[in-house]
Parts: sequence; C-alpha cells; structure tokens
Amino acid sequence: MLMADRLIAVGIMALSAYFMWHATVLPIGWNGMTGGPGGGAFPFWLSAVMLVTAGAILIRSLRGKTAYSGNFFDLDTLRSVISVFIALVITIALIGWAGAYVALPLFILWYLKIFGKHGWVLTASLTFGTPVFLFFFFEVTLKILLPKGLTEPVFTPLYAIFF
Repeated sequence: MLMADRLIAVGIMALSAYFMWHATVLPIGWNGMTGGPGGGAFPFWLSAVMLVTAGAILIRSLRGKTAYSGNFFDLDTLRSVISVFIALVITIALIGWAGAYVALPLFILWYLKIFGKHGWVLTASLTFGTPVFLFFFFEVTLKILLPKGLTEPVFTPLYAIFF
C-alpha cells in the first residue's frame, strides 16, 4: 500500500499543479468590478489545497508512518475502488439527464448507506442537505448554474425568489 500511496500522491500533485497552471488563465485574485473572486480563484485554490494534502500523504508514506503494510492494493481494496469508480461514472452520466440535484444525492445515498453502511441520520442529512447547500453556494451566491436535466421546471419558482 505504501507504493500505491506514493504513486497516487505524486499523480494528484502533478494533476493539481496542472490545474493551478490552467486556472491562471482566468484572474485568481479579487475582482473589483464584480466585487468577488475572479473566475480562476476557486479552481486555483482548491487545486493548491489538493497539492498540499497530496504532498502530506507523500511525506507520510516516505516516513513509513502508516498503519498498514504491503506493496500495493489488495483484492478487497481494488474491488472497493472499482465499485466507487463505477458509481462515479454512473453519477456523471446521470448529471446530464437527471441533473446534478438528483445524481449527486443518489451517489451520496449509495456511498453512505450501501457502500459505507452508515446510519440513516447521517445518510439522510447529507443526502438532502448537500443539494440545498450546492444550490445556495453555486447558484445563489456564485451565480453558477448547475445542470438540472429533468428537474429544470422545479427551479423556476426558486429563480423567481432569488433572482
């Protein structure tokens, strides 16, 4: 598993550096004209956090400070990674058809209750709370519209309230 940690950490660091470089095409500082952050601020700083955390994982694995041993994924870990990957692919495919506000809660429901076997209180609160948070964060605060697919008519009254 140490080798897997190292390879994945280096891959995430490289991807994060690429995303940071690509985000600088747009302004990453405060935009005085709109009174908010520039278009590249969120992707740049999110990528910077990914870079730092992946670096911490790499350093931890190089020091050997982990609770597990072995060289790479065992069969159970590989099955888990593949099942989450398949669920993410299905979620991404559903976003265009059913919308982000249906696809993401379905993924959260599956991931927490079925895959993670968490309790109903946590599962329900995150399954229903996440779309509400996403709506207010992206659509109301940042004015970034997420794909709605079939649920578009549900949002017409909400747009009348908030815009």
